[in-house]
Amino acid sequence: MSGFDEQGVFFSDNLGSETQQEDGSINRQQIKNRFREFIRQFHEGNFSYRYRDELKRHYNLRQFFLNVQLEDLASFDEALAEKLRSSPAEHLPLFEEAAKEVADEVTKPRPEGEEDVQDIQVCLLSEANPSSIRDLKSEQMSRLVKIPGIVIAASAIRAKATRISIQCRGCQNFMNNLPVKPGLEGYQLPRKCPAEQAGRPKCPIDPFFIVPDKCKCVDFQVLKLQESPEAVPNGELPRHLQLYCDRYLCERVVPGNRVTIMGIYSIKKAGRSSKNNTRDKVNVGIRQPYLRVVGIEVDTQGPGRSSGVVLTTAEEEEFTHLANNPNIYDMLARSIAPSIFGSLDIKRAIACLLFGGSRKRLPDGLTRRGDVNLLLLGDPGTAKSQLLKFVENCSPIGVYTSGKGSSAAGLTASVIRDPASRNFVMEGGAMVLADGGVVCIDEFDKMRQDDRVAIHEAMEQQTISIAKAGITTTLNSRCSVLAAANSVFGRWDDSKGEENIDFMPTILSRFDMIFIIKDEHDEAKDTTLAKHVMNIHMNALQTTEEPNEGEISLSTLKKYISFIRSRCGPRLSEAAAEKLKNRYVLMRNGATEHERETGKRTSIPITVRQLEAIIRISESIAKMRLSPFASEVDVEEALRLFQVSTLDAAMSGSLAGAEGFTTEEDQEMLSRIEKQIKRRFVIGAQVSEHAIVQDFVKQKYPERAIYKVIHFMLRRGEVQHRLQRKMLYRIK
Repeated sequence: MSGFDEQGVFFSDNLGSETQQEDGSINRQQIKNRFREFIRQFHEGNFSYRYRDELKRHYNLRQFFLNVQLEDLASFDEALAEKLRSSPAEHLPLFEEAAKEVADEVTKPRPEGEEDVQDIQVCLLSEANPSSIRDLKSEQMSRLVKIPGIVIAASAIRAKATRISIQCRGCQNFMNNLPVKPGLEGYQLPRKCPAEQAGRPKCPIDPFFIVPDKCKCVDFQVLKLQESPEAVPNGELPRHLQLYCDRYLCERVVPGNRVTIMGIYSIKKAGRSSKNNTRDKVNVGIRQPYLRVVGIEVDTQGPGRSSGVVLTTAEEEEFTHLANNPNIYDMLARSIAPSIFGSLDIKRAIACLLFGGSRKRLPDGLTRRGDVNLLLLGDPGTAKSQLLKFVENCSPIGVYTSGKGSSAAGLTASVIRDPASRNFVMEGGAMVLADGGVVCIDEFDKMRQDDRVAIHEAMEQQTISIAKAGITTTLNSRCSVLAAANSVFGRWDDSKGEENIDFMPTILSRFDMIFIIKDEHDEAKDTTLAKHVMNIHMNALQTTEEPNEGEISLSTLKKYISFIRSRCGPRLSEAAAEKLKNRYVLMRNGATEHERETGKRTSIPITVRQLEAIIRISESIAKMRLSPFASEVDVEEALRLFQVSTLDAAMSGSLAGAEGFTTEEDQEMLSRIEKQIKRRFVIGAQVSEHAIVQDFVKQKYPERAIYKVIHFMLRRGEVQHRLQRKMLYRIK
């Protein structure tokens, strides 16, 4: 293929003999003939000539490339495959020339006007174990390597000359069909014109300029590859590698895709030439590494992908047997952060988040997310951050971030300017890198309001739309969100009701479950918790791999989640759907038996979005046991989890459930008493509590309600005791 390592195909040795040149030419011709024989003769079975048929099929579809497995080449000729691995820059152009000759043979006769055969690009694939970016050293230079990672940035498509034509300004002499080095290397123009003629003035220094119309170009794209988060050692930054893709490898991936790259480990100049075309004299021997891509394998399994977790047949049988355990739901809940005491319902909800529901694509092209979002809101010291850290380690794909240190661009995507090309490129954030997994956001309440608004689309539609600097595109963010936050006052204050939550309803409605975690004082519970903590600290050095009875180890749990997510996508059964429909109507209308008897209704904030949340929870419970359908029992458990989380959180802290004040009329009466107290007394006024109570009793207010208001005002600091029956009232 012209332009793909041409300098490795044609060479000259001015000091060598003609015999040496002929031997080199014969050797290259023999290698090319061997490549041609492989494409023609390699077959599976008796009549399936894989690469010859694939080449013909692609050519007729005007797709001028051929995917080749290195293992197939090794089974055909081990020495030839080893040569291709060790010096791909020299042998890959020969492979492409051989493919072009075979394409010329198998596509005859071609239609009129297409007599010239097109160049063929050979893309290499391999089933060998990949190596890490950290393992790339100088010994691998110019060799074929296989690297996994995440694409975090992609440039626009640009043109690269493979052969150029230059012209002299002085004598107008042309030099045509000059090969350009492949990859990110450029072409060094000659300093002097070789075609000096007698009787003409001497050509100046640096006389040549490029004639664009006579150049042959190919498309190319520059990508930025980051090593997988699970492969980064603790305390170290993830490493990056620049990728060069050309021709049919362009636009195969977008930021956020997990890929495995086959490429040639190459180097380029570290410095840049100055504007007056003088050569760099600084860091002459320093070169910057990059990867010339010759094959891309994209993980296209979506949210159910395994993230590179390879399962054996024995492990699959073990997981299938484990899924048939009737107590698998409770086993999974106990296996989540077993060192954290209690919070069983929260662990059940996290299990639902890790497995997720079923993603659905509707006939009109719209999609409904299957990932479950969860918010933990409450007092400090209740192990919220520890749960997030465990989920990051447990999820096959997990990204952990803190709200204070995260911006909208860091969570979604950003458009930055490439310092080398000065072009705008797009770089994915945490939610793009966590595509198919879980993103854990700690200190969710410390985020700025503008940054929280930026993730609205990512949480519900599971896409991130970018329209900046002339770049308009949409990225996938098919991930679950597990967020932890504190209340506004640091600790949860039951007397302040909704004031504890500083979130807009738009962001709260996107969470399927919201748990209020309170640090309540209970002597029996505190004693048990203290014993549990002491036991953990005393036995911290006794690290054992064996889990407790009824629990699953972390490594097994991680593989089990990958296995289940890739194998199962349950749906609601008809009976379960009918039951959920009836319960939704009851919750929507608030038509409970108690309300029908009393004739009073309590508003419950439930919408279709919450109905879909219950469906997702039901599907995730069914998915844990590899069931194709969610039964009525699953719906009942999902409704219970929704009741103890979101519905309880919606009613938590309000005066509605305080000592018999349950109806809207009672709440309005308490609000009127509070407003009148604030109006009657100025800041700093000192008055007897008995006088306040007697004053409101004369207005026909119940004495119990007056004391309840004073009690709540005392807790909020708006009323302060000075003497036994005296108090100082102050307004905030």
